[in-house]
Amino acid sequence: MSTPYPFTALVGQTDLRLALLLNAVSPAVGGVLVRGEKGTAKSTAVRALSALLPQVDVVPGCRFSCAPAAPDPVCPDGPHESGPATARPARMVELPVGASEDRLVGALDIERALSEGVKAFEPGLLADAHRGILYVDEVNLLHDHLIDLLLDAAAMGASYVEREGVSVRHAARFLLVGTMNPEEGELRPQLLDRFGLTVEVAASREPLQRVEVVRRRLAYEDDPAGFAGRWSGDEEQVRARVVAARALLPRVVLNDISLLRIAATCAGFEVDGMRADIVMARTATALAAWSGRTEVLKEDVRQAALLALPHRRRRNPFDAPGLDEEKLDQILDGFPDDEPEPEPEPEPEGPGEGPQDDGPDGGGPDGGGGVPPQGSGPDSPEAEAPADPGPEAPAEPEQRPETQPSAQDNGAAGPAEQAPVRAAEPFRTKMLSVPGLGEGASGRRSRARTAHGRTTGAQRPRGQLTKLHLAATVQAAAPHQKARGRTGRGLVVRKDDLRQATREGREGNLVLFLVDASGSMAARQRMSAVKGAVLSLLLDAYQRRDKVGLITFRGASAELALPPTSSVDAAAARLENLPTGGRTPLAAGLLKAHEVLRIERLRDPSRRPLLVVVTDGRATSAGALGGDPRALSTRSARLLAAGGVASVVVDCESGPVRLGLAGVLATDLGGPAVTLDGLRADSLAGLVKNVRTPSPTLRRAA
Repeated sequence: MSTPYPFTALVGQTDLRLALLLNAVSPAVGGVLVRGEKGTAKSTAVRALSALLPQVDVVPGCRFSCAPAAPDPVCPDGPHESGPATARPARMVELPVGASEDRLVGALDIERALSEGVKAFEPGLLADAHRGILYVDEVNLLHDHLIDLLLDAAAMGASYVEREGVSVRHAARFLLVGTMNPEEGELRPQLLDRFGLTVEVAASREPLQRVEVVRRRLAYEDDPAGFAGRWSGDEEQVRARVVAARALLPRVVLNDISLLRIAATCAGFEVDGMRADIVMARTATALAAWSGRTEVLKEDVRQAALLALPHRRRRNPFDAPGLDEEKLDQILDGFPDDEPEPEPEPEPEGPGEGPQDDGPDGGGPDGGGGVPPQGSGPDSPEAEAPADPGPEAPAEPEQRPETQPSAQDNGAAGPAEQAPVRAAEPFRTKMLSVPGLGEGASGRRSRARTAHGRTTGAQRPRGQLTKLHLAATVQAAAPHQKARGRTGRGLVVRKDDLRQATREGREGNLVLFLVDASGSMAARQRMSAVKGAVLSLLLDAYQRRDKVGLITFRGASAELALPPTSSVDAAAARLENLPTGGRTPLAAGLLKAHEVLRIERLRDPSRRPLLVVVTDGRATSAGALGGDPRALSTRSARLLAAGGVASVVVDCESGPVRLGLAGVLATDLGGPAVTLDGLRADSLAGLVKNVRTPSPTLRRAA
């Protein structure tokens, strides 16, 4: 077994360490979501936490970690007789992103259940994590059906396995910890709210602190056991402090003033629901216990708000989590401070007394003294060096000049480039889906064969049986009962009789946006409406669990502004800074889309694409291809149609005189055209349900 990196050897990341330790003190806080860029010790910190948790007493031989003092009355391994307990370390169980449902909740032997009437159950990861830590790295990439199971277990403290009327239940109370890189996509709001606390982490920009990180990491890799031994004293002190805080926790008093502060804070920041109030109360209580106090103070409420509220204030996936600390202080100061001044606490020994050869930042969990200030302290890069954008930092969009030198196209000047404009307010869009039945990743857009959904038939299982079709199984076994010597009431079932249920649900698609950014679209009011429409479609793609990509075309060429990704907020950021101007190389944009979709089909052949072309349909530039721009765009569109790409054209043409070129483009692509107004879900015009598949005749014509 490899030696884990010591928790107290972490450099910086004060908020992350504090949030993890508060959950170690009070698991009822509800877990931690760690958001941040890659390479910021997110996983290292979580794995190191398990070594600080106190040991747990379990019933000997129980696969579900029942507590001897209060065993689960419906434990599948029960009933348990009284006897000596077995102590073992608290477990940290990792849930892989690609895990199956049976691996998470456990598997039931359906064949034995039907033929023998016994519950032969193999526990899953939820059983292993009971009374420990369940860690999900890249939690934002977890499949929806696994997220649903996690939500159920976290809400009920138990896991249920149901297989055609046969059920098994066992306790599953665990500390849920997830890490994620926001660039790879956001979490579903339901799961986001299940995490009690959230922490944003980033790599330090302070050179001395970065040097210390590298020094310690290299020392650990050279001699993991020796490095851990040098920090063993600090680890033991923090472990003892966790045990003491747990013992003190029941005696901590949450007075009425603190409760009013918590309620006023949640109301002032317009947080949905009541879970935030409860999490803040538990966090403030844990903070007091961690500091060795029996009364919650205003500083505890403030710190609890900074950890519990940022991820609950988001109104859409493009909002960055955060909290206005000035507003927070105004709310908290609005109540009389009748609490006694806290006595200064002595600086704890241990974490700050770490080995000198590993650097000055031995870094205990909070620097010694209860609640570290947010974003300050010796571990914080902001305390030592202010952020310096550097001499080559790009100007903000608002600082860009309104016009820049005009784009050149085949020797002719196009209209001047316009500065980016803000997107109009997003709206709820109509449903766009790919026709047919796919087999792609689980999502919420197009029809597909999935592991979850309504049952549509039965088939022989390919590999392990996961969803039994009971009627088909009985029908397959019935003709052979006499030959198999059936005498009693039980059905004689063999493996060849089992039938797998085929189910139909929804899949996520690759939604590729092809946006016209040429001069004909550059009218500020029109471009604002166009960006608002694309932003609305991006919101829809986020909710339906799609991958998205963004191509823009202007001047003489097309550009892949965002390769296909699960991060729709990255697409929104590219869209916000999109400049316009120049001629309209429509053919170049269509050919670029064809190339991107060809490559993505090789990478992920099961994910079907949906091309959304946002344009007024004009084609005024052939770019490097040469020839007639209109004829080139027609041939390019028919090339996409011949490949079976489902497409929809969002017609951005406005004004009393309309040429209808977007409708012609939609015909060439073999899909429908919808106006900006018709794209709204509440619009009476241009109802779009399914994107049509290009007809065989159109494919032959291409």
